[in-house]
Amino acid sequence: MGVKDETLSLFGFGLDSFIETISASGVLFMIYRIRNKKDEERSAFEITTLKITGWCFYALVIILAFSAIWNIYYGYKPHTTFWNIIVASISIVFMLIIVSLKKKIGSLLNSDPIIADANCGMVCVYMSIVLLVSGILFEIFHIAWFDILGTAGLIWFSVKEGREAFDKAKGKACCECC
Repeated sequence: MGVKDETLSLFGFGLDSFIETISASGVLFMIYRIRNKKDEERSAFEITTLKITGWCFYALVIILAFSAIWNIYYGYKPHTTFWNIIVASISIVFMLIIVSLKKKIGSLLNSDPIIADANCGMVCVYMSIVLLVSGILFEIFHIAWFDILGTAGLIWFSVKEGREAFDKAKGKACCECC
């Protein structure tokens, strides 16, 4: 959708969602480990997943920054940001549900890392809000800079999430998002 409509912020949001899927595999593995072997140390799989997630976020930053500069230079603007508004609205609702469920599972398993991951999931809600606001502003005013500003917001959050993934891989107990 984002590529077809030339909506850079929606394209970036889609890539971010893919990266979050990679991260979720590490969280699922962590839940399985805690349920079955509570005292076991984190596995190489969990640590590797966190590092891959971090590198993916940094790659996303580079792709979005380059694309934003490209769009500014060539004067590209989205045809519409209608899908930004739809996707962001759905994402906000589902991410709030997911955060709530992660907190519940973290409490049941008495797992501070899962609860911290749930708190960090709020970053996805904030990214959805950035996508929603930039989409609405573009639809009202048809100024390309609103898509670029939405993309800049996604870049900022992606840097934070990349740093957080590497901090978790190093075993830091709490990240910026907590």
